[in-house]
Amino acid sequence: MPIELKQGRGATRNGTPTRFNLPQRVVEGEWLDQVEALDGVTPRRTTVTLEKPRSILTRNSSPDIGFDRSVNPYRGCEHGCIYCFARPTHAYHDLSPGVDFESRLFVKPDAAKLLHAALSRPGYEAKPIALGTNTDPYQPIEERFRVTRSILELLLETRHPFTITTKSDRVLRDLDIIGPAAKLGIAAVAISVTSLDPAIHRTLEPRAPSAKKRLAAIRALTEAGVPAIVAIAPVVPQITDHELEAIVEAAVAHGARGGFYLPVRLPHEVAPLFRAWLDDHYPDRAGKVMATIRSIRGGRDNDPDFHSRMRGSGPWADLMHDRFEQAVRRRGLPQARFNLRCDLFEAPPGDQLRLI
Repeated sequence: MPIELKQGRGATRNGTPTRFNLPQRVVEGEWLDQVEALDGVTPRRTTVTLEKPRSILTRNSSPDIGFDRSVNPYRGCEHGCIYCFARPTHAYHDLSPGVDFESRLFVKPDAAKLLHAALSRPGYEAKPIALGTNTDPYQPIEERFRVTRSILELLLETRHPFTITTKSDRVLRDLDIIGPAAKLGIAAVAISVTSLDPAIHRTLEPRAPSAKKRLAAIRALTEAGVPAIVAIAPVVPQITDHELEAIVEAAVAHGARGGFYLPVRLPHEVAPLFRAWLDDHYPDRAGKVMATIRSIRGGRDNDPDFHSRMRGSGPWADLMHDRFEQAVRRRGLPQARFNLRCDLFEAPPGDQLRLI
């Protein structure tokens, strides 16, 4: 597997998707990012493909997830978080979950139109729609395409409940929509904060906004009356777990209304990418990190089973849980809950009615 360029990217490898017997690809293209060019790195372009799906509302029946429907405006994510459990989805496009996931992006420009059709169907029952469950709805290309904003406009118009999960302060650009929705009791935002250390952040989540900006976003959301929750997700043993209490303290200081944590998950192609990342950035502790993760995941790199995948098992997982519980109790941070109103929903008129 060839070594990829490391500056500005999370994955240090690209590789070839193998789970679907797809043909081997040749790494090609150029970056537009001037930072890497100035550093003397061979450029690789970030490309965006317009995707035309037939539906936008994704349903799930997972018993350990607090929502049953979600919308993802984008595939792939510029933030480049090495641990992202959504990376394997790029293999369906004959693309690598490595650097391709970060640089070959897909946008769904008709998302709001498709959602309008879904919400106007007879018999539709409103329950919270989760945004940001797969890739970040506020990654940099949202500035250009504004797909997330168009979705939020529809949700506010129909008074449909929604949650947003992001690691970007760009969410504040839609505060004119999220704020009024929160006053109606139909909106809440979770901000992911994984590390307060800039050195860790630069390699773990190289293109995501800093923890300082994310904490400031929590404060701004709270001051605007939006329920803002801190998501310490994921916690990476031997890399970020020592910051658990400090992140809770910082979140409370910035007005967080609740919080939760999740141990790191390494499904499918994420595991080898994560191992390569450890070898490049933390060779002194790579073996120890993976040994701890395996102890949390029942001796495997990943545990896909319901419930246990969200908490882990064994002494390390129990210690992490106890530390978090003590930290939130000490700082008075409630457990995260999205108690949103569903009774205000007004179905949008069908396309035919809009033409009359």
